[in-house]
Amino acid sequence: MNTVIRVVLPQHLRTLARVTGPVELAVVGVPTQRAVLDALEARYPVLRGTVRDHGTLRRRSFVRFFACEQDLSHDPPDTPLPEAVAAGREPFLIIGAMAGG
Repeated sequence: MNTVIRVVLPQHLRTLARVTGPVELAVVGVPTQRAVLDALEARYPVLRGTVRDHGTLRRRSFVRFFACEQDLSHDPPDTPLPEAVAAGREPFLIIGAMAGG
């Protein structure tokens, strides 16, 4: 079963991927963070290593994932995404975190 997930990228990643708005990705099976990021990197190879580390595939420190007003950044990568995201009613957000004081 394919599910279409809308993904909102931060401006710098949209520039790298040469897209102007949210991207729609077909995800096979249960939509999870891992499945969405695998689909994103497959469709936009230039983004490999920008959201996840090349070797470990762990989320980069200054990248956060949100959906349905929830921070999903620390969820295990194979946790199913919220139903509203899987149904296409809400996007999966990739946000560049801010640091400093």
